[in-house]
Amino acid sequence: MDMAELLGPDGPLARHTPGFAPRLQQQQMAASVDAILNEGGTLIVEAGTGTGKTYAYLTPALLSGMRVIISTGTRHLQDQLYHRDLPMVRRALKSSAKIALLKGRSNYLCRYRLRLTRQEGHLASREHIAELRRIHAWTKRTRHGDIAEVSNVPETSTLWPRVTSTVDNCLGQDCPDLSDCFLAKARREAQAADVLVINHHLFFADMAIKETGFAELLPGVEAIILDEAHQLPEIASHFFGKSLSSRQLLELTRDKAGRCSSGCARFPRSRVTLAQALEIFTLPLCAKRSA
Repeated sequence: MDMAELLGPDGPLARHTPGFAPRLQQQQMAASVDAILNEGGTLIVEAGTGTGKTYAYLTPALLSGMRVIISTGTRHLQDQLYHRDLPMVRRALKSSAKIALLKGRSNYLCRYRLRLTRQEGHLASREHIAELRRIHAWTKRTRHGDIAEVSNVPETSTLWPRVTSTVDNCLGQDCPDLSDCFLAKARREAQAADVLVINHHLFFADMAIKETGFAELLPGVEAIILDEAHQLPEIASHFFGKSLSSRQLLELTRDKAGRCSSGCARFPRSRVTLAQALEIFTLPLCAKRSA
């Protein structure tokens, strides 16, 4: 059965998906994705709103038999894809492909740091105490440890950094909770998956780590699908670019001027004059930024 039939009015998607409407553009996109998966190469698709692009790439990806990474622009879209769209298409196609979700380290609860925080008991407010109780209650029923599951604790809560880990404070192999580590479990499932759902930040974080030659976050795959690809340049520049802001320049000139206001052998007075000139130039820029 070709893509036009699979996504057509009598196909499995139409029979098993409530509200599904066949669209010619969706079928054409799916056929193009299917062809590139089979033949190799690079495909760029610009699909307008209402095309149904998610089903258009999920259908050939699930049927390809390949190991595929699907990367989305945001964690919200990542959750929607993994928890809603992907299972629906997989059921309709009766696919046996293993699927997995992987996010960055800070998205997973750390059992060890949660226990330390509860033992220390030094919390900033009653609200933090209440949030900690909610998080502890959630740990008894969660399977994935993904903090996005906790709807009654704001994502912006300053308590989260105390119960999640970073590269610097993770105990790694020395952690007493390693066997129950949510992050380690998520990474094991990612390694075993046929279709792995990530986000662009994790995708570039993996590329940055691979450049060091020491490690990698993501498994080797045969195809990569980048959804919302227009976001890639901005995110890539965050990981691989360098920037100098007017505020940083202003702080630098003030620091130099402060240390050399009387002139010295190491920093001659000419440099103080240059710093003062730079400050005159950067002040309007900073004012515009803060406006």
